[in-house]
Amino acid sequence: MSNLDGLGYSGKTCVVTGGASGMGEQVARILGELGAKVYIVDIAQPKVTNAGFYPCDLSDFDAVRATAEALKALAPIHFLFPCAGLPPMVKGPAYCMRVNYIGTRLFVESLLPALENGAGIALISSDAAMGWQKNLAQSLEMLAIFDPDEAYAWCEADPEKRIRDGYTTSKEMLVVWVANAAVKLGLERRIRLNAIGPCPTRTAFMDVQETALPDGFLDEWPYPSLGRIATAEDQAWPLILLNSPLNAAITGTFLYTDQGFATGVFTGAIDPAFMSGSKR
Repeated sequence: MSNLDGLGYSGKTCVVTGGASGMGEQVARILGELGAKVYIVDIAQPKVTNAGFYPCDLSDFDAVRATAEALKALAPIHFLFPCAGLPPMVKGPAYCMRVNYIGTRLFVESLLPALENGAGIALISSDAAMGWQKNLAQSLEMLAIFDPDEAYAWCEADPEKRIRDGYTTSKEMLVVWVANAAVKLGLERRIRLNAIGPCPTRTAFMDVQETALPDGFLDEWPYPSLGRIATAEDQAWPLILLNSPLNAAITGTFLYTDQGFATGVFTGAIDPAFMSGSKR
């Protein structure tokens, strides 16, 4: 991929969480092909070529801190891709919140001292977070809690309201955190922080999540731009492009990579009634 050297990854140090499978695996693979030195953080051994593997469970906050501390030896880190995430049916909604938002935020904030000024951070939210504005007041309340144990205790104090299904809420929190934290990071260190919002994507993650969906649900999902369910590589590319230094003016952004689903719903071009089963 020498013709893509202008993206700015050749010879750069990149850290990818969730790089052993799904979108994270494809991000790690493509970065390696672009000439980056890729270090993977995951609970599972990665299959793609990498410069180093750091086993870590993001639900274990002490392990997160220790892993971030070990990664500081790589400084300066030029690009960070927090791709790790899981659906609630794996270990429940609370665990989902613990990994997807609290552990991910802790990992990024713990690693910030090792990031180069002007570094890029691009993570994966979801178009499940498309309604984040209506829950903003509660999200800002949680956002103000910096200690991960306190944040988790706050969630557990009212799980029906503060955790809900675990997945939607955690992905909304990522969007709010990105939008808020990007301002200070940009002003103080020129670090950019962005997120993508994928639609259903064919990964091992979706294979698990699909078990909780009605039969044929994904077949009926609107796929206006691809005409099919997206692949992990389809999602990896926009994440990599978004994090490229060529996009110097883009930060605090939630980029829908969902084949036009969210904006189609917002404008009435797509009827969301199929999600409740009323259109089957």
